[in-house]
Order: sequence, then C-alpha cells, then structure tokens
Amino acid sequence: MLEKLTLRHISVVILSLKIAMAAWLVWGVWQHASGKGFLQLDYSFLGYMLAGFVAQLIDGALGMAYGVSCTTLLLNLGISPAIATASVHTAEVFTTGASGLSHLYLGNVDKKLFLRLILPGVIGSMVGAYLISEVFDGKVIKPYIAAYLLILGLIIFIKSFRSRKPSEKVRYVSILGLSGGFLDAVGGGGWGPIVTSNIVNQGNDPRETVGTVNTAEFFVAFFSTGVFLFFVGVDSWQVVAGLIAGGLLAAPFGAWLVSRISAKSLMFMVGLIIILTQSYTLISWWMK
Repeated sequence: MLEKLTLRHISVVILSLKIAMAAWLVWGVWQHASGKGFLQLDYSFLGYMLAGFVAQLIDGALGMAYGVSCTTLLLNLGISPAIATASVHTAEVFTTGASGLSHLYLGNVDKKLFLRLILPGVIGSMVGAYLISEVFDGKVIKPYIAAYLLILGLIIFIKSFRSRKPSEKVRYVSILGLSGGFLDAVGGGGWGPIVTSNIVNQGNDPRETVGTVNTAEFFVAFFSTGVFLFFVGVDSWQVVAGLIAGGLLAAPFGAWLVSRISAKSLMFMVGLIIILTQSYTLISWWMK
C-alpha cells in the first residue's frame, strides 16, 4: 500500500494536517481568551519573536538547527523546558510544513528514505513529548537538556570542519529516526543535526537528504506537538505566536544569507554560540 504512495499524496497530507493544526490552535487560543476575557501581549512577546527570527534565519541558511537554536534562546529567556520544547514544536509544524511542501514540489524527496524515517521518527518524538510533559520535572531536567544541547552544539561545531565521507548505502535509518525524534522532542531540537548529518556523512546525496529529512520532520513535529498540546495545552500561545511571527519575518532573509555566508562558516558560528550559552547554563546550575 505504501508503495503506491506518491509525492503528491504526501503533499496533500501535509497541507491537510497543517490546516487541522491551525484550526486546533485557533480554537485553543479562543478558549484561553474567553476564560480571561481578552488576549494581551507584553514585552516578552518581542523576545519570543526575536528567538523565532534568529532560529529561522539559521535554519534557512543551514537546513537544520531551528529547534536547538530556538530552544537555547527560549531557555535563556527563562522559559521552562516543557513549555520551550512544546512551543518550538508547535511553531515547527508551520515552518517544516512549508519547507516540506517546497522540497516535494522541487523533487528533492527520496520516497523510500522518507518511508524508512517517518514511523520511527514519529514514535520517538511522541514518547519523548510524553516524558518531558508528564514524567520529567522541568527544574530537574533543565541541566540535562542544557548538556544535550551542548553536545549538539559540539556536533555542529565539529561538522563545520569536516568533509563528507562517501558510503555505498545508508544504514541505521530506523535507529537514527527513533533517536532523532526522541531527542528532538525531549530537547526541543536535534532532528536535523542527528539525522541529516549522519545520513549525509554516509554518502547520501545532500540535496535529497535535506529535502527528505525536512519533509519527514513535519510529521515528527506534528505528532509530538499533538502530545504537547494534550498535556501542556496552549497557555503558552504568546510564545508560539512570537516564534511563528519571527519565523515568517526571517524567511526571506534566510535565502539572502545563504548567498552571502557559506554554510560551514555559519555552522561554525551557530555551534560556537550554542556551546557558549549552554556552558553558561551548566556553570550557573553547578554553582548553585
């Protein structure tokens, strides 16, 4: 049955799920507003908007690091790990949906690789979303999240110096999807650095790898967001709105940045920033 699935069918599913998620969010925000009588924005909205802008700018140039960049910035703005990762994934449904549709339209998606990634990725992300929402204590898990993000920062930093090593075939796709989806949900980022980096380093075509992984990321973000919204709710609507608004503003600048700065140079700067900020978070926690 899956063999009969075409790229057009995948596009229709993505578009339908995006509309469903938008309707769910509008309903949730309306319920929140009716309970308080109004929707009110404060100055923190500008911080969330800036986080979304910077993260989307980076993602537009690298094809990865939206989640890890955005979560790093939100944690440093004082947002709890559960709210941060829930907000990032909710915003990602719209950013990755647009990215996935673009890659499908341009023919950058390897259907076989996509089908091998999507199921383990979705399972891993849903398990991770449940654990960060209901099991892990936010204050207890924060240093572990910071350590995880620090490791991702190191991966990105080191990757800026490496060349791609060719291989005959892509291996461990299911394991990469499962671990990438789980850590992405728990840490608010990691799908791109873990999955894309590993598959490209194995020798797969970079264009198809980025297109396929980004398209699969929509489904990972969608189902983990469903878990987050069920357990955490949309009380963090201001964070989500700020991230989406900032991301929309950054989209055209990301394309411009690609033509001005090499991916390796930007990757170096992103990795360095993440290493510095998360090292500061861990040192502050250790000194308490």
